[in-house]
Amino acid sequence: MSILRILLLFVLSAALWSPLAQARTATADIARIRTGIATLEQVHVRLDWPKNADRGTLQLRVGKLNAPDLGYAFRNVMWQCPLQRDGDGGWRCEGELLSDGLRSAGAKPMRLGIDLATAFTDVVLRQGEARLEVHRQAATPDDTRIDLVKVPLVWSQALLSRAWTEGRWKTGQLDGRLVVSVPTNQPLRVSGPLMLAAAALETPDGSIAAEGLGANLALDYRNTANEQRVDLRGTLRGGELLFGSAYVALPPTPVTLEINAIGDASGWRVPTFLWGDGDTLTTRGSAAFAPDGSVRALDIQIDSKDLSPVTKRYLSSWLGGFGLGDLSLTGGLRSRLRLDAAGMQGFEASFDRVDVKEGSGMFRFDGLDGELRYSAAAPVDSAVRWRSGQLYGLDFGASTLPLHSADGVIALRSPASVDAIGGTLRFDRFQLRPPHGEQGLQANFGLTLDAFDIGKLAQSMGWPAFRGTLSGSIPDARYVDDRLVFEGGLEMRVFDGSVKVSSLAMERPFGVAPTLSADLAIDDLDLLSVTEVFDFGSISGRLDGSIRDLRLVDWTATAFDSELYTQRRRGVKQRISQRAVQNISSVGDASFVTSLQGQLIGLFDDFGYRRLGISCRLQNQICAMGGLESIGKAATGSGSDTSGFTVVQGAGIPRLNVVGFNRQVDWPTLVERLEAVGSGELKPVVQ
Repeated sequence: MSILRILLLFVLSAALWSPLAQARTATADIARIRTGIATLEQVHVRLDWPKNADRGTLQLRVGKLNAPDLGYAFRNVMWQCPLQRDGDGGWRCEGELLSDGLRSAGAKPMRLGIDLATAFTDVVLRQGEARLEVHRQAATPDDTRIDLVKVPLVWSQALLSRAWTEGRWKTGQLDGRLVVSVPTNQPLRVSGPLMLAAAALETPDGSIAAEGLGANLALDYRNTANEQRVDLRGTLRGGELLFGSAYVALPPTPVTLEINAIGDASGWRVPTFLWGDGDTLTTRGSAAFAPDGSVRALDIQIDSKDLSPVTKRYLSSWLGGFGLGDLSLTGGLRSRLRLDAAGMQGFEASFDRVDVKEGSGMFRFDGLDGELRYSAAAPVDSAVRWRSGQLYGLDFGASTLPLHSADGVIALRSPASVDAIGGTLRFDRFQLRPPHGEQGLQANFGLTLDAFDIGKLAQSMGWPAFRGTLSGSIPDARYVDDRLVFEGGLEMRVFDGSVKVSSLAMERPFGVAPTLSADLAIDDLDLLSVTEVFDFGSISGRLDGSIRDLRLVDWTATAFDSELYTQRRRGVKQRISQRAVQNISSVGDASFVTSLQGQLIGLFDDFGYRRLGISCRLQNQICAMGGLESIGKAATGSGSDTSGFTVVQGAGIPRLNVVGFNRQVDWPTLVERLEAVGSGELKPVVQ
């Protein structure tokens, strides 16, 4: 029996007790009224019926109204309306409804209308265009039908909080027709269709949110003393969803949704769920969540016949965190993922002609096929292959990776090679451990590079036309905490000498602003070949040196300590052209001096030199310059060195020395001057 019918029975009893021609006022005070849905306390009913009038005034005050199964609790509810007969033995009353909650929120008053007929009870609650209608039939007293018309979703906040304490409706409208059943000694049940428009919700911490969501749903909700059950089926359309780091942009076409969930004191269990987005994505499986929302178990199958829309609709936020927001996919995928509270327990993926492309050109895989399997327990084998690919603009060929996984690790079963940059890259071993518990992603591998064509590498990277090969091995490389550290080293055979790379490490190798650090040792380069490549003018001799503590951020040098110098070799001439002298002078703010007058310099094409050396320590965009030796002394005692330094020490006749005086050089300016030299745009000044 409904609350309103019980109250009106008290009222009508008073009205019948008070004949119209006699009493003017009737009151009733009830300490408590209990029903299957709610409990009312401190109920006061008053009926004023003027003598000989055809209607009276009904006043109802309720101190406390609690409906715990629906999540509602009201205080100081007040309703007043004109009470009149309907002509068929029933009664009708409509008036303004107020409560403490409405008053404190400053909301518009609501109007409550009741038709109490002999066979039915109808209740209508209105506020503007919003309307909530309650219909009950005397023949079916356990069932109440609720019609919703343009009802603000915030009206259902209490019911949402009952099932999800952190959820908060923000905006949106709700239409629907629900049946609330409260059979004796049976659980509360709410079922029926619901239609959401422009729905928006969020949690206090913002980890879960929705905006502009539309939905056509069928709800079946049951609540007992020990558990809640929710069966939700229907379609979603448009809008945006956020679950932690997962962002979903729903398409304008309908997305199928099915959820069966059971909640109790231990959390929520989802025996089955389904998400169907046409050929783009179909997801089905089961899950379990702790009371705080953390995942206890997840078994999910994800299939896509067309991966093209997947990144934009489902992966943009997650990929953006790795600096891969422009990643595109084509082809098909079938996969299954199993998680528990400790982390991933199993994963299988089957690729069907998948193409992967990173928008900025960082990498690309063409024709990805095969299967990838991971197991946290029993061993499994798989193999992945591709037709071709590209890494930072460098093409590589086809390859197959034979894989084995067990005990939470996936590794190569045997070495795998790929043709690249005119040579061969061989993974001698590879082992990856996905995140598990508190441990993040870890990987280690060993690789060998054989005869990479440095000319092709230079062309792809936009460098000068270097010639030579790159070979070497990295016996052990480790990736931990988004940092890649290499043991061993690489050796480049270039310019008839070698450049050895050691202490190589990378931070955020696949993220935003990757950082590389390394030490380089330069040994016995043919300086004439080097200067010809850079079009700097000719310098003959053999070059040694080092670049220590090199640091590149997003492939731009931000720090290093470099030293380059020539070493005399028997049978090797040491000559420097006039153009090279002038370029050194112009780039480094140096000057050259000789035993002859300056105007005679133009008579000579090149000059002999005894030694050549220059150094630069880059910090905070300033290059601290140095050379073979200092000339003069500091001008002040302030600690700043204003003495000159020798860059080129001459030999023979004419004897020419190149001397630098500016020890603090702006690095971007120096880079601009070097680029201008290479393009022939820098005009040297002879002093």
